[in-house]
Amino acid sequence: MGEELQVFGTHVSPFSRRVELALQLKAIPYQYIEEDIPKKSPFLLKYNPLYKKVPVLVHNGIPLVESLIILEYIDENWKTNPILPQHPRERARARFLANYIDDKVFPSWIKAARSGREGREKAVEEACKALEPLENELKSNKFFGGDSIGLVDIVGIFVGYWIPVMQQALGFQILTTHRFPKLTKWSQELLKHSVVNQALPPKHDLSSYIQACYPHHLGSKL
Repeated sequence: MGEELQVFGTHVSPFSRRVELALQLKAIPYQYIEEDIPKKSPFLLKYNPLYKKVPVLVHNGIPLVESLIILEYIDENWKTNPILPQHPRERARARFLANYIDDKVFPSWIKAARSGREGREKAVEEACKALEPLENELKSNKFFGGDSIGLVDIVGIFVGYWIPVMQQALGFQILTTHRFPKLTKWSQELLKHSVVNQALPPKHDLSSYIQACYPHHLGSKL
């Protein structure tokens, strides 16, 4: 059966990249369309009129929005290399952790990046506190999905790649072996995976983007 699959995204967005990563892990062909978010193309406004943001997955002309919803849709439609656990309890746990990353971890790190010198130390500590449940959840597993990459690993790519680049670009180091040994090792294993490595934006591009977003925080060391 012939299928048309398009992903509208932006290459520096962890939300866009997680959708591409899921498709690539399942070896599903798709067309990628880079969006200029400030300008918002007519296609983006057509396919996501409510939120007007990426990513958008268009499957045979039907759009789906919000990355977590898209990831579940992908897993339900293409059964090869499943990213969600088979057991209902484990599936629920994976969904919980994925939502936790988006609801707690991501906002806390954006707050830290935006904070001024006086509030930076407190904001960074809050961001670290948000990471602690993920550190504890890994236990002795290679990935959150066990021996293979799963939903939480895909959603957590922000932690494994974006946070280290953000730290280096803005001048603070928190995700370290000393404080987060399991997350650090997990990040290294994740980034060594050939599919993950190819799906990530170049560090230089991402670092330049971060520095452009938060130029007044450069060189602020803790």
